[in-house]
Amino acid sequence: NRWRIVFPDNGKQWKDWKQASMFYSGNRIQTTKYTWFTFLPQNLFEQFHRLGNLYFFFLVVLNWFPQVEIFHREITMLPLVVVLLASMIKDAIEDYRKYRFDKTINFCKTRVYDK
Repeated sequence: NRWRIVFPDNGKQWKDWKQASMFYSGNRIQTTKYTWFTFLPQNLFEQFHRLGNLYFFFLVVLNWFPQVEIFHREITMLPLVVVLLASMIKDAIEDYRKYRFDKTINFCKTRVYDK
């Protein structure tokens, strides 16, 4: 039985409560970054903003041309895939922990003090 205690500010904001309640209909906390559908594209987008990942991606693309090929194509892709996969797993675990914490906060009992 854990309780959250909320202290509302009933000053000027109370007049605009009706208008604000239309925009914030739910009163839940959400700190997660991803959903099931947006995890892969959004995470890849964030990963390729890092200069190191772009460098290795450039090497992979460059190695697909037979004139410039130094190593086998698969060997060049291996470091990039390992780094991206490790980062994805770390981000997924982090986001899942945030989701679980948000769920416990959102379902705990709340006691509101009013004047």
